[in-house]
Amino acid sequence: MSVRHALLALLTEGPKYGLQLREEFVARTGEVWPLNVGQVYTTLQRLERDGLVESDDAAEPGPQKGFRITTDGEQELSGWLRTPPDLTSPPRDELVIKVLVALRVPGTNVHEVIQVHRRYLVELMQQWTRLKEDEADFDLGLALVVDAELFRLDSVIRWLDAADGRLKRAAAEPATPDPAATPRIRLKVGVRR
Repeated sequence: MSVRHALLALLTEGPKYGLQLREEFVARTGEVWPLNVGQVYTTLQRLERDGLVESDDAAEPGPQKGFRITTDGEQELSGWLRTPPDLTSPPRDELVIKVLVALRVPGTNVHEVIQVHRRYLVELMQQWTRLKEDEADFDLGLALVVDAELFRLDSVIRWLDAADGRLKRAAAEPATPDPAATPRIRLKVGVRR
């Protein structure tokens, strides 16, 4: 998540001071992502150094020092909002790594590893669903965060189910050469234009 760009977005509404930016960030993200006030001030210092925000010159450094976005900051924010994130390479996902490692650890039941994580993810989905039922109707930001998290968890559960099925099919098929001995194929993913 880009705290830098979130702060720029909050500053498009008008000048604000650091503690106010922290409070508004937390409120606007459904209070799901806590933000340390020190991180806010460090980010503001970098934004000011880069010419993306300006501060009250007369104000002493501290909680009441006001900041406002510059024209360069508005252009930076606009570019960030319209630039898709780079999703060409899969992220380094701890759960995927656990499943891949479990395949190679002698005496480890990979199906059991998968089911432990699947049960945990289902419990998380239930917690998020309860939160959505209790709170999300009153807070649009929280509703959007909860929806995103439910979709993300659902996709991870689907992957676990697909992985478990693939492993069961592979176990039922005749032995194949060791994957470590087969040539590596570099995955190249991109958008055709």
